Amino acid sequence: MTIRNLGPLFQPRSVAVIGGSSRAGSLGERILTNILDGGYGDTVYAVNPNRVDRDDARWVRSVDALPETVDLAVIVTPAATVPGIIAELGAQGTKAAVVVSAGLADAESRAALLDAARPHLMRIVGPNCLGVLLPYAKLNASFAPRFAAPGRLGFLSQSGALITAMLDWAADRHIGFSSVVSVGDMADVDFGDLIDMLAADPHTDAILLYVEGITNPAKFMSAARAASRIKPVIAIKAGRTQAASAAARSHTGALVGSYDVHAAAFERAGIVLVDNLTELFDAAQMLCCYPTAKGGRLGIVTNGGGAGVLAADALTTVGGALAVLAPDTVAALDPAMPDQWSRANPIDIIGDASPARFADATRAALADPGIDVLLVIHCPTAAATGAEVAQAVLSVLAEAPKGRKKPVIACWMGPANSASVRFAFAAAGVPLFDTIDDAVSGFGYLLQAGVARSALLQAPARVMRPEGDRACARALIVGAQAEARTILTATETKTLLAAYGVRTIASRLARTPEAVAAACAATTGPWALKLVSPDISHKSEAGCVVLGLATATAATAAAIQMAASVARSNPHAKVIGFEIEPMLDLRGAQELLVGIAEDPTFGPVLAFGAGGKAVELLRDRALGLPPLDDRLARDMIARTRIARLLAGYRDVAAVDIDAIVRTLDALSAIAVDFPDIVELDINPLVATAGGVVALDARARITPAPRASRLVIRPVPVEWSADLVTRGGLKLHVRPVRPDDEARLTTLFDNVAPDDLRFRFLTGIRHAGHDRIVAMTQIDYARTMHFLAFAGDVLVASAMLASDPDRVRGELAIATHAGYKNRGVSWTLVEHVMAYAAAEGLHVIESVESRENQAALALEREAGFAIVPGSESAGEVTVRRSIGG
Repeated sequence: MTIRNLGPLFQPRSVAVIGGSSRAGSLGERILTNILDGGYGDTVYAVNPNRVDRDDARWVRSVDALPETVDLAVIVTPAATVPGIIAELGAQGTKAAVVVSAGLADAESRAALLDAARPHLMRIVGPNCLGVLLPYAKLNASFAPRFAAPGRLGFLSQSGALITAMLDWAADRHIGFSSVVSVGDMADVDFGDLIDMLAADPHTDAILLYVEGITNPAKFMSAARAASRIKPVIAIKAGRTQAASAAARSHTGALVGSYDVHAAAFERAGIVLVDNLTELFDAAQMLCCYPTAKGGRLGIVTNGGGAGVLAADALTTVGGALAVLAPDTVAALDPAMPDQWSRANPIDIIGDASPARFADATRAALADPGIDVLLVIHCPTAAATGAEVAQAVLSVLAEAPKGRKKPVIACWMGPANSASVRFAFAAAGVPLFDTIDDAVSGFGYLLQAGVARSALLQAPARVMRPEGDRACARALIVGAQAEARTILTATETKTLLAAYGVRTIASRLARTPEAVAAACAATTGPWALKLVSPDISHKSEAGCVVLGLATATAATAAAIQMAASVARSNPHAKVIGFEIEPMLDLRGAQELLVGIAEDPTFGPVLAFGAGGKAVELLRDRALGLPPLDDRLARDMIARTRIARLLAGYRDVAAVDIDAIVRTLDALSAIAVDFPDIVELDINPLVATAGGVVALDARARITPAPRASRLVIRPVPVEWSADLVTRGGLKLHVRPVRPDDEARLTTLFDNVAPDDLRFRFLTGIRHAGHDRIVAMTQIDYARTMHFLAFAGDVLVASAMLASDPDRVRGELAIATHAGYKNRGVSWTLVEHVMAYAAAEGLHVIESVESRENQAALALEREAGFAIVPGSESAGEVTVRRSIGG
């Protein structure tokens, strides 16, 4: 379940406190008092066998004595009683409950709780939570010591203690909330459900999260990606110092920490990650005012030269750049500034700056095409008050035409100075900070949000290898599982990599030291000799790698010595044999690590960074979630320190970055195609100007086949098909990709004006960029968009958007004017219905204009019927049950 039946949680018309009490100091008394004191205006029941004397609450002895079905139940009774209470409430029709009670964390109690709720589709927040605070409903159904003021922030937290601290912090800063939900143990309602609700909530401008763990990562990622497209999602993740799993057998596994994987997942979901509560609200303040910026060039206006320098220094830590003033800007400022002004950015307008001088500098900076974001810093002086300067700056901002306003950040240094202007800037929608570091960090959140939002625009397709190559790779894994092995040898791993286009160095396996000479004879020396053992992960450290062996005799002797050494130091290690491979000339080469690791929450994770023997010491790596595309792979490379060496330096040539990208794409495809792979390590992947080659590789697999653990769904290219319409027109139908924007623009330019109006149910004449982007950058876990091509011409579009519960889908179709009446729409509808059935959707609906008789006729023929009660003066909804 997702958002089903969560409406009563956010807008309850009646509330029952099960365990509500008038006994001073009890939890039931505290929650009941908070509800009554908060101003909740609808009916409140206190359910308790003992009498409850509260004037504004109706006392009943038991759940079955409630005179009506309550919308929301808040349960504070002993843990053992909760499942029975849930069953009673559900039988009466209650659809939402907040279980404050603790002691239900064990598997048996949790199962009993969910089993009681499931038959009634009842939703449960908690157990073991603080409760919920809904300022717009005037409902404080929690035991927090204070209520929250109404505002535009939605806050979801796994820590009740953090909520109480946050309420104090926010009150001092006049920050309000649309809702505050303590999620507790998340037995049922989880982050994904609540993010979906807040994304659609008109009272919420930004969603704040305190995360300790994610219970349903695929749902969480889908909800966060959907929400981040329309409003900021900002998170704190607890557990930054958690160590990597001690069970990891590969370098990649040892380097992948839980916090870092969460950070990579959050970035991919469009979530801005911050480190503490202050940063959480600073980021919220910034991103509520400006969801994005067109670039990262910062202009600074200041009446303090030192303040400007400090801001420029701080800028280097957030990834922005100091804008260079245009000559026209300098020329425009000269007459209005004193002779000593800086004539550069930061624009230092000198300590005696008047409000008029601030206004002139702000106006000129905003007009400069090289400035993307403007920071205005006011240092308190006797020349003018902070309020006077603020009024002058805000008057300039009001002059800018709507839709052409650049983001402006205000920094009125000092708490008293900023307090004097806080309400004025808040009313104007301008974020205000009282320190330079915080102001520049605010700019950094804007940049971070832009990076996160751009990640949402990537919808990588599944990389389809020829079936022969995939079958070869699959056979290796199945064969190892049949032998009860969970470790693939280096030779097997290289064979798997080669099947996906990764260049490997030819090697031979010698089962005994005596067979080494024969293996050498099949290749050209000098050679490298490596022990093959599933029990020895890091061979170099164990003395199980010998390089530069010039003769077969030397190689044989090294194998004998290696076997004897292992027998002494690790007598229980299973030795499969020895790998012989020719040495490569590695002058000018860079040693890299590329791998797949397993995260317990987010499944397969890709890693890239510096490789070689010191990989764990260097810890230079970037993480990403599959599936990747070329841009995401390049972003991973760019986030590492070694990226600067890969670009070349002095007499060392740049390496072939494209070859590294192809290798990351290959590992992404392997992770998508083979869920059985737990770890895969290429170390080193040697990169030169001529390409890359995997020198050593190993993989660990599960003992038996398992289902995919991907949390981001790739483009389902398996739903591409060649079809023929009833009119004989040959179509190629495939899912939309992010690079289809231009094709879709051309299609809608060729849709008849009436059909365009019918498609969007509005009188538009042109499907603009924003509409087209929204149709190409989709989350395939929730939305499908099929394109139909006749040859090279895009002739039709069919978009299917499902609700978060994956029960109902809404269909919209557009057809090229030159291809109407040729069966295109019919064929596309049937393809969509087959896809919907495979996805488990129950019904498909379409909202049509009453004037669109052609579409209504087609839909009637396709099995759609008018939904009773859906008819209005201009529109009608038609519905078809899957299979109907």
